[in-house]
Amino acid sequence: MRHGEGVYIGNPVTRRRIYTPPQGAAVIAEKLKNWEEFVNSPDDFDPLVRVALAHYQFEAIHPFDDGNGRTGRILNVLMLVSAGLLTEPVLYISQSIIAQKNEYYRLLNAVTSEGAWEAWVLYMVEAIRATAVNTLQKIKQIQALQEQVRELAGNQVPVGVVDVLFEQPYCRIRDVVEHCSVTRQTATKYLGELVSAGVLREEKVGREKLFVNEGLMEVLR
Repeated sequence: MRHGEGVYIGNPVTRRRIYTPPQGAAVIAEKLKNWEEFVNSPDDFDPLVRVALAHYQFEAIHPFDDGNGRTGRILNVLMLVSAGLLTEPVLYISQSIIAQKNEYYRLLNAVTSEGAWEAWVLYMVEAIRATAVNTLQKIKQIQALQEQVRELAGNQVPVGVVDVLFEQPYCRIRDVVEHCSVTRQTATKYLGELVSAGVLREEKVGREKLFVNEGLMEVLR
């Protein structure tokens, strides 16, 4: 939120000011430099504890007018990758945090006002744990669904086409053409067979046809 020329964090309902982050480009730049040094410093912090501490620090600096929370959570995942706890940035920590948004803000403010670090760190570690469990479940569901689609496709549709269907929840004819090195006519035939088998739903969007992987959409929901 903005108040005059300043940025502040406020209650979204009452608009009451809760926290005023540092102001001024030079001040923010110096604090981000301190944040960067902490994130990359060699010490004995457990990587999960470091993520929790760095997230608070970044949110307290609040360097942008908007998008600080999303940016901070992306940085969390990149820190986990850098620490070797993830090989790919696949954890969607936002889901867990958004589900407990009031508690998230309460604990952030408690660190600022009371120095309540332990409760904050425990909250963040649990959010990461819950996200990891949920993500593993989704990966297993997607793998099982992919195998099921391969069986339904049988010999009528190449495995490469099935793989394209799981790169994102929908595909276009040109995606199959490009990934599988087939003609547009052949790609259309393969996708039509998957529509007939109930694997895909065809949807017209403008001049294009989208082929929606309903099973994958349901897992991702």
